Amino acid sequence: MPRTVQLRRYDVKPHLLDDFLAWWPARLVPARAEFGFTVESAYLNRETAEFTWAVSAEGDADEFRRLEQLWMDSPERTVVFEGIDGWNDSVVIALVEKLV
Repeated sequence: MPRTVQLRRYDVKPHLLDDFLAWWPARLVPARAEFGFTVESAYLNRETAEFTWAVSAEGDADEFRRLEQLWMDSPERTVVFEGIDGWNDSVVIALVEKLV
């Protein structure tokens, strides 16, 4: 079965970077896994506080979007994001295709 990958890039507020880096693997990653997502990679440019990660799910783009909507509407997501509001300056999110 194919996997669909979403690339997510955040410009994290520099003074909140350490809090974000503690929160992301401890709270967000396991919660997303409960909804069928797998973290494929994660990268940090500490100099610019830019955090980029790829998350995937089995199925086509429509299935990914369905799972994403379930996640976005879930009470679990609300709980995971409690207290982490305002941690970023910008977000870029897109479905991507692997080339190499």
